[in-house]
Amino acid sequence: MPQNKFFIIDFDSTLTQVEAMEELASISMKNNPKKADIYNKIRRITNLGMEGKIPISDSLSQRIKMLHANKKDLAMLVNALKKKITPSFLRNKDFFKLNSENIFIISNGFREFIVPIAKQFSIPEKNVYANTFTFDKKGDIGGFDTKNILAGENGKAEQLKALNLKGDIYVIGDGYTDYQLKETGLVTKFFAF
Repeated sequence: MPQNKFFIIDFDSTLTQVEAMEELASISMKNNPKKADIYNKIRRITNLGMEGKIPISDSLSQRIKMLHANKKDLAMLVNALKKKITPSFLRNKDFFKLNSENIFIISNGFREFIVPIAKQFSIPEKNVYANTFTFDKKGDIGGFDTKNILAGENGKAEQLKALNLKGDIYVIGDGYTDYQLKETGLVTKFFAF
């Protein structure tokens, strides 16, 4: 009996060529005179989180506080991300369509902007594991669901374990949090992107 094959893909700087939170900062701070300074701080915090130098929950909360973003900004973000898909993924859309049920996105990013991109690749919404924003009454992003497994330390590794996939698992990612998936011992092959 042939073994099942599963593909775990990171989102930021893997499926897309950019970090979505940095793109969201560019959109939400379009008219802010301190835009460049805030953008650079967000980028620094993103890198520290990806390198495992600060806890993911700290990285998320610090960046969200600086964003001053609204639900309306998310629609613009999705449109921007659709233009910044990594070319190798675009070339392999047929592969995604054929294997959609066995492809998962596990990301420390946010469902609100990942799901629309995943749908473009025929990846079912139920196969997207990511954080979720919380919004205030005006639609401003106020925080994130801190109870989500991906908001905590080793969140990606814990999420992979929780999926309990039986078969070969291939992981494509670019950061320390992706490499932690390999350290679970569940991964057949890790591709550093």
